Amino acid sequence: MLDTVIAIAFVMVGLALILSLYRLLAGPDVPDRILALDTLYINSIALLILLGIHLQSALYYEAALLIAVMGFMGTLALSKYLLRGDIME
Repeated sequence: MLDTVIAIAFVMVGLALILSLYRLLAGPDVPDRILALDTLYINSIALLILLGIHLQSALYYEAALLIAVMGFMGTLALSKYLLRGDIME
């Protein structure tokens, strides 16, 4: 039962990754591309968590945590650059 649910979740998260990648490449504005990048790393975190559940390994959870921190910092830096024109004050 759990294997079926994980397989369905893999397909859905993979579809979400493809759609957010499309929005990242074809986004009309820079803010849309930043939001697509944010969604892309959140979907990759979900994919890593699902892979960790499927393989029963805690290593994937640590990798997901690292991607979350780096993605947050990247989104913050891009947003500051978009608002102010520079990242550091």
